[in-house]
Amino acid sequence: MFDPSRLKYDQNGLIPAIAQDAGTGDVLMMAWMNAESVAQTLKTGRVTYWSRSRQSFWIKGESSGHVQELVELRVDCDADCLLVLVNQTGPACHTNRRSCFYTAVRDGEEVEILRPMA
Repeated sequence: MFDPSRLKYDQNGLIPAIAQDAGTGDVLMMAWMNAESVAQTLKTGRVTYWSRSRQSFWIKGESSGHVQELVELRVDCDADCLLVLVNQTGPACHTNRRSCFYTAVRDGEEVEILRPMA
């Protein structure tokens, strides 16, 4: 059985988690988890993060309906970062875009590469 306490958390008890669409491979977002949110995600199949600003758990899609269903949780070689493969319903970003990574730096300029979803 996987033990979330074996992960290497920062001084605040958090670990970065990168959400990736399991079907397309698109990187959707980055958020933080703690041992309890990792355990809750594995138990329920609904991705649960830790909100640093609210100091509370945040189940992705709980209020927006843009749910992240867990497909697989991967741990990097140092056990200090997670890759969360998900089935994403709707946009992942609070800006109504498919991904939070909707700008790119090209020729020294930041340009928008993803528009909000209709």
